[in-house]
Amino acid sequence: MTSTSEETLAYLNSHAGALNERMGVVIVEATPERVVATMPVEGNTQPYGLLHGGASVVLAESLGSIGAALNAGPGRFAVGTDINATHHRSATQGLVTGVATPLHVGRTMASFEITITDESGRRVCTSRLTCALLERDPNPQG
Repeated sequence: MTSTSEETLAYLNSHAGALNERMGVVIVEATPERVVATMPVEGNTQPYGLLHGGASVVLAESLGSIGAALNAGPGRFAVGTDINATHHRSATQGLVTGVATPLHVGRTMASFEITITDESGRRVCTSRLTCALLERDPNPQG
């Protein structure tokens, strides 16, 4: 397993997009074999004060997409095609941690399992993301 350089983490966190920034997602590890990030529960809750299920899905899709992109190869990019999530328990405070690991990485498709746990290590959500791995258009003007 390879390690994540501080430069890579700084780049990923500064280019993670407005939604991840708004939700407080912080990427702490990113290799082709494993992508990890944290997200605060506070600010990402539904009216009952529980972590919003959609917030868990945003975290899951972000991590799986980064993992797929890291596996796509030169001149290729990843596009999400399917995501599902099972919410096991609620979280009401602290940070949740998402960990994405590949289930399958092929030439044109990649699937990742993403587990989200609370600060006690209890599973909050399990998600699966499938991404298409596409060639970049060599002539985007044409």
